[in-house]
Amino acid sequence: MAQANDKKAAVALRYDVDQDKAPLVIATGRGPVADEILRIADDNKIPLYEDPELAKLLTKLELDTEIPPELYTLVAEVLFFVYKLDRMAEKREQVVGRMKEEERKKRGI
Repeated sequence: MAQANDKKAAVALRYDVDQDKAPLVIATGRGPVADEILRIADDNKIPLYEDPELAKLLTKLELDTEIPPELYTLVAEVLFFVYKLDRMAEKREQVVGRMKEEERKKRGI
């Protein structure tokens, strides 16, 4: 939460390196709407990054607009966090794949 008396805020961003000049705000909400954004993210295994102050700033932006240059550094931290999670997931999949392959070899499959 941003402050004890504020409702929880959530923001969804999209950034397609090939298509977007900067990350776009695609959803924002407070209270129950924020809860729904978080539920959808969880259902779709979309990583979450908690920064109440950044969320508070981003909820002031219009939907489908690029974040302003003043927020690039802060949002870059979010994108780096997501990048690291993606890399960890790739490594985990590789390890699991190798383990399954070794198990198949042991069983003669």
